[in-house]
Amino acid sequence: MTKHALIVAHGQPSDPRPAGAALDALAAQVQALLPGWRIGAATLAETGAVARAVAGLQGGVVFPMFMAGGWFARVQIPRRLAEAGATGWTVLEPFGCDPLVHGLCVALVREAGARRVILAAHGSSKSPAPSDIARHVAGRIAIETGAEVAVGFIEQEPQLASLAGWDGVCLPFFAAEGGHVSDDIPAALAKAGFRGRILPPLGLDARVPGIIAAAIARGVPVCAGACRWAR
Repeated sequence: MTKHALIVAHGQPSDPRPAGAALDALAAQVQALLPGWRIGAATLAETGAVARAVAGLQGGVVFPMFMAGGWFARVQIPRRLAEAGATGWTVLEPFGCDPLVHGLCVALVREAGARRVILAAHGSSKSPAPSDIARHVAGRIAIETGAEVAVGFIEQEPQLASLAGWDGVCLPFFAAEGGHVSDDIPAALAKAGFRGRILPPLGLDARVPGIIAAAIARGVPVCAGACRWAR
């Protein structure tokens, strides 16, 4: 019997189809690694995408392509499923919560040969979970590579633009390309006088489809209560 999984991302509200197409391509890569599964994709930004993806299916798992188990994973995705009349779906732990993803961050810094690192993350003005996970990852990078690591955020303090005097590399702790990665991070770093190079966003690494496939196969649900990476 074929099992069903749906990869859900935020997408780009101002122009939803390019992000949707990129997520479709990612789902196809994951599909190739999971015989016996049907892997779909949908962004929240694209009207009706979730409903179309689950239509006629009798349950499965949703893999949130988000960096933390916050409001989108706990509230918005279940709400979209309910609005679509979908039943029997389990929302899994999001991409950014996976220790394999944290290990990938360490590997990327090692591969870059960086001794100074800015981990650029979104953060949140409403929940500590996104910043807790980013700080956990920064700690792992520092301990396992010996690099000096700072964390800067788009939506909370410390702002990326406040990290003056840094060089080395900036690793965007983001699941996909988008306005934050293409525009906000470079602008903030320029304001801070950053003298290093910006790496591609974490979610574009070639090892990501394998990490997602393994997470779907494990089937660990999103934390019902507090984030397991809470500080």
